[in-house]
Amino acid sequence: MTDEQTVGRGRRDRRWEAPPGTALLASFVLPAHSLASLAAGVATAVACGPEVRLKWPNDLLAQGRKLAGILVERRGDHCVVGVGVNLSWAPPDAARLGASRDELLQELISQLSRWFEATDAVVLQAWRARSATLGEMVRVELTDGVLEGVAEDIDADGALIVAGRRIVAGDVVHLRPTSPG
Repeated sequence: MTDEQTVGRGRRDRRWEAPPGTALLASFVLPAHSLASLAAGVATAVACGPEVRLKWPNDLLAQGRKLAGILVERRGDHCVVGVGVNLSWAPPDAARLGASRDELLQELISQLSRWFEATDAVVLQAWRARSATLGEMVRVELTDGVLEGVAEDIDADGALIVAGRRIVAGDVVHLRPTSPG
């Protein structure tokens, strides 16, 4: 865990910064899981509270605004899960949780343990239940172009199904406000 982040990175090497004492910024080494990214998302969302929703593949939303980001990298039979949750400060148009960092850390440790032991079917069911993406009209920015359509489902391997096409990597933009849920 760190108190501040000045050179953090997210997907596609995007920067993630947080001033001192304003966020939960931690990395965890966990056993590999076939749906590690989704399991980490569910664990973090549960730790943050019942209103927190998941945006495929690795963002957490509060009231439709980004609250947290997760980056998972596989290293042999383990994975490194990096989590950043805005607590008392957030960039413009992002959300803050307003929770105690120490209490959130303890809850997150418990939830990561739980969800990394869960079966794929249980992880997928929980992810779908917290999804802010499924059922929404989205634009997916891919390396070979852009796809627009309804986010229909999550496949058994965690791929997002948009307009009948499997997406395993890409940036998802919600084209209309997410449904309350």
